[in-house]
Amino acid sequence: MIFTRAIGLTMLLLLGMLSPSNAAEADLRAIIAKFATASNFSATEAVVRELAATGDTAVERPLGALAEGDLYVRKADSLVFIGKEGGGSVELLDPLSGEKSGDAAKREITKIKVNNTLRRAIRDALGMLTLGAKDPAARIAAADTMFKTPDATNIEPLDAAIASETVASVKALLEQARAASILVSDRPEADKLAAIALIGARGDRNALSLLTAVEANSEGAVKDAATAAIASIKSTLTLWDAGQNIWYGISLGSVLLLAAIGLAITFGVMGVINMAHGEMVMLGAYTTFVVQEVIRNSLPGLFDWSLVIALPLAFSVAALVGLVIERGVIRFLYGRPLETLLATWGVSLILQQAVRSIFGPTNQEVGNPSWMSGSFDIGQLAVTWNRLWILVFALCVFVVLLYV
Repeated sequence: MIFTRAIGLTMLLLLGMLSPSNAAEADLRAIIAKFATASNFSATEAVVRELAATGDTAVERPLGALAEGDLYVRKADSLVFIGKEGGGSVELLDPLSGEKSGDAAKREITKIKVNNTLRRAIRDALGMLTLGAKDPAARIAAADTMFKTPDATNIEPLDAAIASETVASVKALLEQARAASILVSDRPEADKLAAIALIGARGDRNALSLLTAVEANSEGAVKDAATAAIASIKSTLTLWDAGQNIWYGISLGSVLLLAAIGLAITFGVMGVINMAHGEMVMLGAYTTFVVQEVIRNSLPGLFDWSLVIALPLAFSVAALVGLVIERGVIRFLYGRPLETLLATWGVSLILQQAVRSIFGPTNQEVGNPSWMSGSFDIGQLAVTWNRLWILVFALCVFVVLLYV
């Protein structure tokens, strides 16, 4: 008897623990069901915002499906499903769990339509949901989205996120997103002036775009503050743009440095002006392309090592062709600079046409491995990894030739 009572009490406790979750899920399903009765885009947007207001990350699945145009209503019972089209039927998935719920013919379901305004609302809603994500990168992305698409309704969730944020850099971005939302709200002028000061201190192009809109739609002290902040940002960006151009020049110059080193060695050692030097660089590039294609088709797991593998092969191919040119043409023309210039120019035309015949007239792409992809920012200066590695390689070659 005691054992039976214990089991009964345990079951009651378990039901008590599960009931809040079940109730929350039931509430979410009730909101999702409103999509079936939404008669226009505005009504659908209202449902989206209601789902976002729950703060439950479970709604990311139906909202994401809606943004992709994969949310459907079954005509027979007005239930909402995620649909995956395949052939003549549509696979129906539960909007919360993602579990399969059967199949339906296309005539048996209706797709919930979306437009660009609704997609923006969904994007904002998903951004609000990720404010509480465990990954700081996700919170940064959410703050960035809210900064670029400010809305007065974002202020309260941002206040809550700022209060609970422990990472200083993320908190600063959240505060900037809140300031952007204040500028499009009906908050007092003092709040807007403080927001302009905060956004002006950010100093990037997104801040400039936002403040430009504020300047155009405001008056009085707010307009004056926005104008002053815009002038300050433009002045700062001018300096950063100059730095960006200098960086581009240095990275491009490193490529030209490599080519110039080859020309200098050829002329200094052999006294030959090699008009086919650019084509030698071209052969190295096409060797790299061939190596990458072989790896991509046969050993894709080694693609990140493709440039390392291609580097000695590219040098070898260029050296072999250079040896053939020297033995077959240049050795007979030493001491006759004009003739060597004309002869190597003819060789360059032959190499160009040979490559065009083999690989076609269109450009071929040499892909970046993962360690050469992407970029990082230094202030407002964007530094791409591929340009940085090219610069490092050029400097290494220069140092080796200088001291070896």
